[in-house]
Amino acid sequence: VQLKNGSNEHEGRVEIAHAGQWGTICDDEFGVEEADVICRSLGYVSGLPTGSEQFGYGVGRIWLDDVACVGNEDSLEQCRHREWGYYDCSHMEVAGVICSE
Repeated sequence: VQLKNGSNEHEGRVEIAHAGQWGTICDDEFGVEEADVICRSLGYVSGLPTGSEQFGYGVGRIWLDDVACVGNEDSLEQCRHREWGYYDCSHMEVAGVICSE
């Protein structure tokens, strides 16, 4: 997981690697639990979700949609989600986070 287009390293549009390619995550179902899991996987304490407009629209692949975490997972891949590459959103509806230390 990486964060892109933020003003610093602890915020940005969420991108995830799969099959050797980086792609984005739809913001459907995306909330505090999902942001927390992403930020903790990057070494931060917690996170807050943001809308697409804050860090720019996505480009390239859209990898995940309908991601739903309980909040105690170690990585986003452990959360419930649609099959990789199946989605019903556009690049204008991608997830972003602001992580806190």
